[in-house]
Amino acid sequence: MGPILGRQLLTGARMLLVLTLILGLAYPLTLVAVGRLMPGQDAAIRNSAGRVVGNAHLAQPVSGDEWFYPRPSVSNYDGLASGASNLAANSPELVAQIAERRAQVAGREHVDPARIPADALSASASGLDPDISPEYARLQVPRVARETGLSRKDVAAMVEKNTRHPLLGFIGETRVNVVTLNNDLANGTATQVGAESSGAARVNTASSGAETGGH
Repeated sequence: MGPILGRQLLTGARMLLVLTLILGLAYPLTLVAVGRLMPGQDAAIRNSAGRVVGNAHLAQPVSGDEWFYPRPSVSNYDGLASGASNLAANSPELVAQIAERRAQVAGREHVDPARIPADALSASASGLDPDISPEYARLQVPRVARETGLSRKDVAAMVEKNTRHPLLGFIGETRVNVVTLNNDLANGTATQVGAESSGAARVNTASSGAETGGH
């Protein structure tokens, strides 16, 4: 082996060692450190007893007018069947689904169908999106207040508490996490309204409805 080849092999070995340390050790550790500094790493949702009842990143089905409804889900919020319908925008089946959802939301919220925001009618790509638009959340405030016995002001405050704004002011959109919002309703209604409120009783006894269901 000549001296030139020996120097080339030595240089290659040094580069391999340096890149291994940078890309195989320093870079992954840096990402882990940054990830630990980011908020919201513990996404587990717990009830007032400390029991894990969901995940802040996974939408859950709800039943009952005392809850905020998430976006529609083609997979019925099943984490094992996550995905979209893959229907084209001009698909008659998709058009029919949107028309049906519009009628359901308008009837449930007692509003003009023209006021219903798009995210109330369209499923997300994963079918597990826990977020809705502030417009859809505000549309549901009167119904939730009526069914729980809370004032609209109290319910609106819960919505605001669970509203997230764009990162750094421009990354992402303003959104409301329905999973954490419903968990606040389940855990906080009795103390805010009082045991004599029939709405509070419905929320407390139905809290298992917000705690169960597919992701």
